[in-house]
Amino acid sequence: MVNRIDLNPRRFCRGSVTLPGSKSIANRALLMAALCETPVTLHNLLVSDDTDRMREALLSLGVTFKDDKLITRVEGLGGQWQKFTSELYLGNAGTAMRPLIAVLAATLANDPMPMVLKGDARMHERPVEHLVDALIKQGASINYLGESGFPPLAISGGLAPGDFEIDGSVSSQFISALLMALPLLNNDSTLTLKGEVVSRPYIELTLQMLSDFGIRVETLSSQRYRIAGGQRYQSPGEYWVEGDASAASYWMAAALMGKGPLEIIGVGENSIQGDKRFAEVIEQMGASVSYHSNSITVIGTGAVYGIDQDFNDIPDAAMTVAPLALFADKPTVIRNVANWRVKETDRLHAMATELRKVGARVEEGEDYLRIEPVSNWQHATIETYDDHRMAMCFSLIAFSPIGVTIKDPDCCAKTYPDYFSEFSRLCHS
Repeated sequence: MVNRIDLNPRRFCRGSVTLPGSKSIANRALLMAALCETPVTLHNLLVSDDTDRMREALLSLGVTFKDDKLITRVEGLGGQWQKFTSELYLGNAGTAMRPLIAVLAATLANDPMPMVLKGDARMHERPVEHLVDALIKQGASINYLGESGFPPLAISGGLAPGDFEIDGSVSSQFISALLMALPLLNNDSTLTLKGEVVSRPYIELTLQMLSDFGIRVETLSSQRYRIAGGQRYQSPGEYWVEGDASAASYWMAAALMGKGPLEIIGVGENSIQGDKRFAEVIEQMGASVSYHSNSITVIGTGAVYGIDQDFNDIPDAAMTVAPLALFADKPTVIRNVANWRVKETDRLHAMATELRKVGARVEEGEDYLRIEPVSNWQHATIETYDDHRMAMCFSLIAFSPIGVTIKDPDCCAKTYPDYFSEFSRLCHS
């Protein structure tokens, strides 16, 4: 394990980078493929801690995998699991924990031996109460094994079709989990979303992928869906996992400050990921962006313009705005990102704390950050809180006059194991 990495000051970022596969798409695709009755071949599947946890869980349920470089053949069981264990360990992979809770509630059929889902210490601090409540109200047998509202928990199945409701303001993963599980029930259901829905583009991504796997969901309104029961996941044969649009945000930011041109391959104008909207954000902050079918090219002038925006729809990519704000011409405000507090760490507090180390004045609100540009840079050693996005965001401080030291860079293995080697290849003085 590498305990820290020292990044000397950088001035330029140019060349071409190919993104790893999207974590959000990869873990959805793995589970949807496992729910098919005939094999699915996945291309460009991300290899990371989070996808490893999903694969391990599915292996324990009887699913088999055959790998050949970036091609993975998944032989699913149509939801008829063969349980080789009574416990699934999911680390800190929310994209594995949340959908598996719902799908197992729909498919275990009152199994007399509960399936225990647990994770690492941080996962046991990440709430699942809204999702579990929605499932229990419709007959699911789920019991908390520790603190109420949080993993670990035990699932025995028993979910019945009907009218589901869920608060959409905490995590879009809860909504995606229900959308993936409800088609497996034996009769029709509705799903109503309450409150302001966070990260809505991730719900749209789930709906598109469900369609790709043969599942029909009727959108009645922006807050209500009808899901026919008795559906079966259908193999698309071959399925391509797009590059990670959230990861693209770091390269767009680096190209803005490092002038580029930088070609970012794996996400383009036809991407189904909501975080591709970060390209519009980086344009507002001073970059020139050109779009292609499977890539985006970014050119900067070195100038960065401060912004004040609501980022409820792309909270993950919005983290990249925070280090950019240090270089801007005026203060920047990142608004409506309360769900940062229930991610891999409390990202609002962590971000404010670490930004102050380099000399920034930061106002931390319940759901926003206001960041003033730095006038007197201070070299800092950045804590990353076992959070991959904290590590990648703060690499951008290398474009300051004093560079930066990042602790625990290996936490990037969650989604982007090669990030820092790629950063060193592309960004230089």
